[in-house]
Amino acid sequence: MPAFDIDLIRTQFPAITRTNGQTSPVYLDNPGGTQVPDMVINAITDCLIYKNANLGGPFRTSEAATEVFEDAHRAMVDFVNASSTREIIIGQNMTTLTFHVSRSIGRLFSPGDEIIVTRMDHDANVSPWLLMARDYDLTVKFLSFDKETYEFDLDALDDLLTERTKLVCFGHASNLTGTINDVRAAVAKAKSVGALVFVDSVQYAPHGIIDVQDLGCDFLACSPYKFFGPHMGVLWGREEILLQLDPYKVRPAANTLPDCFETGTLNHEGMAGITATIDYFAWLGETVADSHHHQRHTKGNPRRQKICAAMECLTDYEIPLTRQLIDGLTSIKGIKIHGITNPNAMEKRVPTISFTAAGHAPRDLATTLGASGIQVWNGHNYAIEPVNHLGLMEAGGVVRIGLAHYNTVEEIDQTLAVIDQIIQS
Repeated sequence: MPAFDIDLIRTQFPAITRTNGQTSPVYLDNPGGTQVPDMVINAITDCLIYKNANLGGPFRTSEAATEVFEDAHRAMVDFVNASSTREIIIGQNMTTLTFHVSRSIGRLFSPGDEIIVTRMDHDANVSPWLLMARDYDLTVKFLSFDKETYEFDLDALDDLLTERTKLVCFGHASNLTGTINDVRAAVAKAKSVGALVFVDSVQYAPHGIIDVQDLGCDFLACSPYKFFGPHMGVLWGREEILLQLDPYKVRPAANTLPDCFETGTLNHEGMAGITATIDYFAWLGETVADSHHHQRHTKGNPRRQKICAAMECLTDYEIPLTRQLIDGLTSIKGIKIHGITNPNAMEKRVPTISFTAAGHAPRDLATTLGASGIQVWNGHNYAIEPVNHLGLMEAGGVVRIGLAHYNTVEEIDQTLAVIDQIIQS
């Protein structure tokens, strides 16, 4: 197979290549949402032109829309390694889906039962459960992370778990520190007391292989717009657990999975985009992944195998970029990175790097970078718990840079040069 071709990759993204004569921005705002390849845009356009109808009608466009609906569910089965399309729930976004299903999950519990959330998670995997606990009179416990290592000591989870623990909510990767958490180990501990586990994989999904069978969790949520797709959310739930839940739905809606949890009319053009997004990963597997990537992924259908090979290939490309960015930032006086920086531990983090600079407000830094055509985020980025845990809220949070596989060495050099100039000025 050919080597990773960054120039070919970038030609797939019109936001990068079609700028109407203007200089293309440096897209380092990827943790908040990635750019979209041509094949996704084309699929959405095709759906709006030729398949624009609601489901269930005895006519051509409705039948075509039904195929779009089914294809999207099949695509996500391959992406997360679900058992069937009955386990795939598609909706507006991860936050909305989590709030929605939390209403049903909460009905499984009794007053005084306990749930565990963490100090590292995005608020979409905290607030829905806090509100569920309020409504059902549950006890909430928090799992904290080490402020020096930016990792959990999972022995602390043992101290929180009891026979009354019913749910553990855990992040796959932090949208602030970038830490990749040991989900498999956390799930095993939670299962030892019979608790359900809900995993937020939004930040992990653009960078690593998701296998819900291997993780052993009961729910897993992700957002296609964070991995080169449309603004939608996807929730995987283990079928045997979903069948125990009482869905909140309108009376005419089907009682079968996944329809009973997919409220109202879904975004069909977005669903066409989801399928194309998964096919984009398969294309990457065919086009840029090397033979050694494929040799390690022989399970599942051909699309699943290509997705896994692509993800491993992207990781191999992103790790040196991440190391380059971290090394460059740490060489600038006054900058502190809030996350793992050990060059030999890059496999423990996604390429999301948050930092602060002494004497410079995060908002001011991000604004100056934006004026230079470099797009980054600032503030708490909805990571309320980790920002508070690190004592950064009053100072304006952090500057957050997030890499994707379409970013380049040259863009990192450009960004570091501008940051250094800002700091030195």
